[in-house]
Amino acid sequence: MIKGWGRPFEEPIVVEGRELGTLMDAGEYIAALPKKEHEAPKWQAAMEALILVAEGGGPTMFARIGVMRALNRHYIPELNPKGKAPHWGRLKLKRDQ
Repeated sequence: MIKGWGRPFEEPIVVEGRELGTLMDAGEYIAALPKKEHEAPKWQAAMEALILVAEGGGPTMFARIGVMRALNRHYIPELNPKGKAPHWGRLKLKRDQ
């Protein structure tokens, strides 16, 4: 079993045509970001997750989730106003009908 920074993700992260397959690949990607972006709280959390998994063990999924959250930090899901309509009235019991 591979330990440390060489551990592979269960499923590689594809970003900008580049594949991040191991913890080391993800760490190098984060280190290569511009300083302003690199210091963003989401990227700092992702790097901390990478370090914890690489040096302390644990599932690589935690580090993958941290990186994916940082990559998608600007994504805002679109609200569907025509979704399920709220039921504002009270339900009537059969005896009250």
